[in-house]
Amino acid sequence: MFSLFPSRTVALEVLGFSIHWYGLLYLLSFLLAAYLLPRLQKYRNVKLTNDQWSSVLACAVLGVILGGRLGYVLFYAPSLIFDDPLEILAIWHGGMSSHGGFIGVSLALLVLFRRYKVPLLSVADIIVVPAAVGLALGRLGNFINMELYGTVTTLPWSIEVAGVDGLRHPLQIYAVIQNLCIALICSVLLTKKKLPVGCVLSVFLLLYSLCRFLFEFIREQSYSLWDLGFVTLTRGQILTIPVFLLGMLIFVSARRASSRG
Repeated sequence: MFSLFPSRTVALEVLGFSIHWYGLLYLLSFLLAAYLLPRLQKYRNVKLTNDQWSSVLACAVLGVILGGRLGYVLFYAPSLIFDDPLEILAIWHGGMSSHGGFIGVSLALLVLFRRYKVPLLSVADIIVVPAAVGLALGRLGNFINMELYGTVTTLPWSIEVAGVDGLRHPLQIYAVIQNLCIALICSVLLTKKKLPVGCVLSVFLLLYSLCRFLFEFIREQSYSLWDLGFVTLTRGQILTIPVFLLGMLIFVSARRASSRG
C-alpha cells in the first residue's frame, strides 16, 4: 500500500503508483521559481501579477517537458521516430535534453511575454536565477539515479557506480555546484543597477555553455563522437556551441544598446 524509498530512483510508492525522485525535484524547482520570481522582478521593473507568474510557470513546465523530451529524441535518439514513436511520449522511461528544454522554454515564454507586452530580456534576466537552481536540482536527480557519471578517475572523491568498472568522477555533483554558483553570480549581477538589461541572461548562457563544454571531456559518453576533421567533439559540446554564441550576441547587443542609451 505504502512504501518509502522502495528503490534508489523511486522516493515513494503509494497504491502501486511510483513517485520518482526526478518528479519531486522538478516539483521543488518550480515551487522555488514561484517563490523567487515575484521577488526578483523589482530588479528589472517588471510588474507581473501572481496569476501572470503562475501562467509563466505553467508555460515553463510545458516547455521543459516537451522541449526536453523532443530535444532528446531529435539530438540523441532519432531512431525512435520511426522504430517506436509511442516511446517518445514515455518520459517516465528517462531521456531529457537540457538543450531541448532551453528551446522549449524560450519558445513558450516568447509567445507568452509578447501577449503580456513585457520586454523579453528583462524577464529573462530574472528567470535565469531559478532556472540555474532548477538545473542544479536536475543534476542532483542524475546523481540519485547514478546516471550521467564521469570517466574513470583516482581522485579521492571518486564514486562507485553499480555495474560499471572503475571509480568515476561524480560529474553530477560537479554540475550541481556549477549551477548553484551560476545562480549565485546571476542573482548578484541582477542587483547591479548599472548593468544593461540582458547581461544577466548572457552571463548565464556563457557560463553554462562553457562549463558544460569543459565537463564533457570527463563525461562517460553513451553516444558516438562527431569528427569535424580538425577536432572530435561530443554531441553535448556541439549543441553547446550555439548557446555560447547566443550568449555572446546578447552580451554585445546589450552593451551597445546601453552605450547608445
